[in-house]
Amino acid sequence: MSPSSSSSSALSSLHLAVALDGTGWHPASWREPEARPRDLLTAGYWADLVAEAERGLLDFVTIEDGLGPQSSHFLDPDERTDQVRGRLDAVLIASRIAPLTRHIGLVPTVVATHTEPFHISKAVATLDYVSTGRAGLRVQITARPNEAAHFGRRSIPPIEGYDSPVVTDLFDEAADYVEAVRRLWDSWEDDAEIRDAATGRFIDRDKLHYIDFEGKHFSVKGPSITPRPPQGQPLVTALGHQTVPYRLIARQADVGYVTPHDTDQARAIVAEIRAEQETAGRSDELLHVFGDLVVFLDDDPAEAAARRDRLDALAGEPYQSDARIFTGSPSQLADLLREFQAAGLTGFRLRPAVLGHDLPAITRGLVPELQRRGAFRTAYEADTLRGLLGLGRPANRYAAA
Repeated sequence: MSPSSSSSSALSSLHLAVALDGTGWHPASWREPEARPRDLLTAGYWADLVAEAERGLLDFVTIEDGLGPQSSHFLDPDERTDQVRGRLDAVLIASRIAPLTRHIGLVPTVVATHTEPFHISKAVATLDYVSTGRAGLRVQITARPNEAAHFGRRSIPPIEGYDSPVVTDLFDEAADYVEAVRRLWDSWEDDAEIRDAATGRFIDRDKLHYIDFEGKHFSVKGPSITPRPPQGQPLVTALGHQTVPYRLIARQADVGYVTPHDTDQARAIVAEIRAEQETAGRSDELLHVFGDLVVFLDDDPAEAAARRDRLDALAGEPYQSDARIFTGSPSQLADLLREFQAAGLTGFRLRPAVLGHDLPAITRGLVPELQRRGAFRTAYEADTLRGLLGLGRPANRYAAA
């Protein structure tokens, strides 16, 4: 697959990920019989979810996170008591689950705005070691003033929407953040550790490098304290809805998540990201563009629609999302995914409305349907997350040619 796969190329096997968030993406999902809300803060709950995703041969899971309680409001906290509030740390969940899995990628969310690139580079490098090469991160920003107040190091002025110059600056900061993280992953050459007991040499100090990163918001000296990760560069992913975040995807990501609602929109988004990718000097690199979809899946489409209506009634309002909401059968969803793939998307990140119901519907309903069509793997074909996505192991930028 070329870096800029287009609809003119023959449809190949697609990639699938699932986004794990609480009991599911519908705010009333926790009230469903299969939701297990009492188990939300247990390791076993998350282990079961990821085991189910791996049973379906999915490429990876993402794990949502944040720096403040979940909220139904765009930028402010709410006072709701009828929805899930509170969560575990995504990186730590991934590290706990990693030894229990063998093939699936683990991609926790990292909020760049108030965390340090040095700490995150070390944490995700450690996850890559613990998982033997299946780690990634989903970089995210926050413009919520209440979350800035948790840290007390900066204030973020109120904004009306994500087209604000404040948000543009936050995304530029996130691009610098990822650049610093990537350089830290390269700050140890692959053979920097000698471990020769006879001569008493454990490391070759000449193969540890200062990264000397200087950006608008921070400077990082380096090197890391963690040797280069097994993948060299763990996967970097980001969600984008418009030009500014598309630019972050084009500059720094291996996978971008986008939210088209039809195939024309998908083509336009892919074209914009490919143009930004060329501007960023990355036109020869493979960059995946995944479509995000919220899914209500049942064998009978009428049952899926009825379930959505019931959940909306429990929530007291119709569920809305930034992503397209699909309600129907696995066969109908497979048709839609292939249509979107023809528009230039290389994969999909599905958001199960109710994890206890819709995740098994993906792994045991959608996946077999795609396999029957020759559109999805029948076995894992690589041992690393980069390998699953067709991404090579990059050379170390600091190693001598």
